[in-house]
Amino acid sequence: MSRIDELISELCPSGVTFKTIGETSEVTPGATPSKSVAAYWTGGTIPWLSSGEVNKGTIYEADTFITQSGYDSCSTKMIPAGAVVMALAGQGKTRGTVARTRLECCTNQSLASIVPNTELDSDFLFYFLKTQYSRLRDVSSGDGTRGGLNLTMIRAFRVPVPPLEVQQEIVRILDQFTQLEAELEAELEAELEARRRQYEHYRALILSPTPEWRETTVGALAEVFDGPHATPKKTTEGPWYLSISSLKDGSFDFTSSAHLSEVDLPRWTKRVAPQSGDTLFSYETRLGQAAYWQLDEPAALGRRMGLLRPKVDKVRPKFLTIAYLSPQFQSVLAARTVRGSTVDRIPIANLGDWPISIPALPEQDRIIGLLEKLDLLVGDLNDALPAELAARRKQYEYYRDKLLTFDEVTA
Repeated sequence: MSRIDELISELCPSGVTFKTIGETSEVTPGATPSKSVAAYWTGGTIPWLSSGEVNKGTIYEADTFITQSGYDSCSTKMIPAGAVVMALAGQGKTRGTVARTRLECCTNQSLASIVPNTELDSDFLFYFLKTQYSRLRDVSSGDGTRGGLNLTMIRAFRVPVPPLEVQQEIVRILDQFTQLEAELEAELEAELEARRRQYEHYRALILSPTPEWRETTVGALAEVFDGPHATPKKTTEGPWYLSISSLKDGSFDFTSSAHLSEVDLPRWTKRVAPQSGDTLFSYETRLGQAAYWQLDEPAALGRRMGLLRPKVDKVRPKFLTIAYLSPQFQSVLAARTVRGSTVDRIPIANLGDWPISIPALPEQDRIIGLLEKLDLLVGDLNDALPAELAARRKQYEYYRDKLLTFDEVTA
């Protein structure tokens, strides 16, 4: 039998009393000084919380401060360290999220402050309300994006009030869980970053030219094209319209791409259309980004995007992308970029004359194989570590919810 079970058996064997938050706590709103009055904000020393800060979980310091005159100008109130704050509104996942404070502060009107009385431990209330996120959103008025909580709803929300000794033991256990979770997350992030650095080291080593590599030009290895110089009307489905924001670390992020209609496609591919095996790159903003296009389906280049079509008797298509992204060629790119007052750009008309080094075709094949193995290892790591972290979080939430589930005392 656990310590919690022993305490419940001893102190509340017939169940736990439930009360409304309004019966156990003082619930107050916040307010915001006028943003147009600089004297309310400049040089402020009073910590002032906004709704986004609930995502910190435990708040040790505020992002924003107001002055005494700003505090006096509105109805915000100081709350003690150890209070619970709940987001009343906010798009996405903010509404219904709670945090606990570790400083004396005030809040804006999008936060409700909950200060429990002596029968309710504030950290216990914080942990319990974290398990009630879905229920809190369900009682919000309006739909999923426009709904909001109010003080009346919060005061009427029922919470368990077991004996303080039970509450404090649960808080002790959950604080330990929280610390272990944070340490695990830091450990996994460090492991992932170490593996990434190791990958970059080996990648740079593999791509270091040897005396057997020969220097040539981009134009000797590929035809150089640029895309349209205007932006088409985009749709939600149809052939891909590949913007420069879709270029990411040698591949395509299709969530950053749009679509064209079938009718508009011929106009926007009149200059050139991507073919499987091409290297696509940005020649204005996001310079240095490139990706290998390996899909055999209709697509159009976006503005400020260029295309290298490899001469397959001179270079393997995939190796052309690798060479473009290599540290050696990136240094050439940095040296020859035209620096503008508003935007930097690659003079694409001159790109064919730029120097680039490549090995013989068999060595290109060997390097491609090595890098594909490294990519596979890093991809497995990118999947495995976050999956392990998600599993640990799910395990933590299971035990947290179990600790905070009580039988209600019957009358």
